[in-house]
Amino acid sequence: MTDNELRLLMADSVQKCHRAVFDKYCNYVYTIAFSVLKSCGSREDVEECVSDVFMKIYRLLDNNTDFSDNVKGFIGAVARNTAIDSFRRISSRSSRTAYVDENTINELRDDDDITEKTELKEQSSIILGKIKELGDPDSTIIIQQYYYNRTAKEIAKSISMSAAAVQKRSSRAKQKLRILLTEAGINKEGLI
Repeated sequence: MTDNELRLLMADSVQKCHRAVFDKYCNYVYTIAFSVLKSCGSREDVEECVSDVFMKIYRLLDNNTDFSDNVKGFIGAVARNTAIDSFRRISSRSSRTAYVDENTINELRDDDDITEKTELKEQSSIILGKIKELGDPDSTIIIQQYYYNRTAKEIAKSISMSAAAVQKRSSRAKQKLRILLTEAGINKEGLI
């Protein structure tokens, strides 16, 4: 939305102008408010902050306002400043000293978790692929035994085998799987 489009809407109807601004920038304002308030505020606090932002924008919005064709920048600045004010108010109300920079520290901690989760996911994918390489019924037996914690008797019923045959196949499948996993570079003790 440009400055000229905003002026045309304002000349036509103030309510239409306000509605158009809200519809176009609501998600943008919510994202800014959430990113500032996520460490100290509730969902209601974020929504209240968004309402405050639009009230400030509507008060400042008139035919004489010059945005220099940067309406989004103006709205972003109002949203950021209002969110920071809300952050300070909420932090002082909860008698907890916090700084806006605290958000970046939490994000850095999350990066470590993402790396670890990605490695575990990749390892799980390799393990599952190696289990599938065993072929049926061995792969079915291993999956049911380790992923679904089923007993040999329960597995035997589902694949039409005797419990003794399931135990024997399970033992052989585990030996094959250990070899396949070692070849893939996965040798964790207690895995199988």
